Amino acid sequence: MTPKRVLVVGSNGLLGQRLTDLLVRGTDYKILLCSLAEKPVRDMTSTEYRQMDITSKKQVKRVVFGFEPDVIVNAAGMTNVDACETERERAWRTNVEGVENLVEAARRNNAKIFHVSTDYIFDGKAGPYVETDRPEPLGYYGKTKLAAENVLRASGLEFFIARTIVLYGYAVHVRPNFALWLIQNLEKKSSVRIVDDQMGNPTFADDLAYGLLKAIELGKSGIFNIAGRDIMSRHEFALRVAKVFEFDPTLITPIKTQDLDQPAMRPLQSGLITLKAEIELGYKPSTVEQGLAILKSQISMTMRRMADSAPVPGGTQGRHLRR
Repeated sequence: MTPKRVLVVGSNGLLGQRLTDLLVRGTDYKILLCSLAEKPVRDMTSTEYRQMDITSKKQVKRVVFGFEPDVIVNAAGMTNVDACETERERAWRTNVEGVENLVEAARRNNAKIFHVSTDYIFDGKAGPYVETDRPEPLGYYGKTKLAAENVLRASGLEFFIARTIVLYGYAVHVRPNFALWLIQNLEKKSSVRIVDDQMGNPTFADDLAYGLLKAIELGKSGIFNIAGRDIMSRHEFALRVAKVFEFDPTLITPIKTQDLDQPAMRPLQSGLITLKAEIELGYKPSTVEQGLAILKSQISMTMRRMADSAPVPGGTQGRHLRR
């Protein structure tokens, strides 16, 4: 059955914004957006917004019962890996109990849940991984995400789990992901140390949003890897960023993961194989160069709009754009 009503949870985040754009432009679904913040980060005249904390069973029921969605897309969660390690109660409440709350509310009208998971459910000893490989998380973040997957498996509801990795992209008022953090530092000519022993496929957020949209449209269920085309180290990804954005690559120094002394362990030899998504969803992942070129264009267009709308002395509008 083609869905008619879609609830996007975590709509203020990077993925939430990118998915909302696709839903608004490309479908005639009735869409309701919700996030933790009191107001949406963007004015979307064609959609409504509700404040909702997924850790509050009462709030979740109020929003879900009021809207009665056919599909719930959960793009919310606590994704700071080290914070999850040190703030375990909050991580469990957000990443696991939040999903339990969505499941309980979804049962009222048998809504299908689309959920985003991670390669951190694996130990990184034998990647890249296919969907059927055995999970063995190293850190607490991965454990919460695997637990959330198990909640959906045991729910009796239809579900779609999109496992992704090294998500990057640009949207309004989002906290810096790896690529944005790197761009901000290299633009200021600040030196950075980047690990060269963590392998994965950087995933452009627009691609993940497109994969989720296709899964919704095609009525797909189960677990799918939705990630970028190229598998490389974080250090190599950083060098690609420097090349596309024309920054000085000598500012980037390779380092080993163990030298960073981070609270949470990371899967090193990771990566996700996307063949299933390519065959069943028609998913066509971007190369790193393609994704970064679009990212550069998105940032430039945003800077141009800001410059054009900014008041300047004399009552005229700003017309200059920094690279």
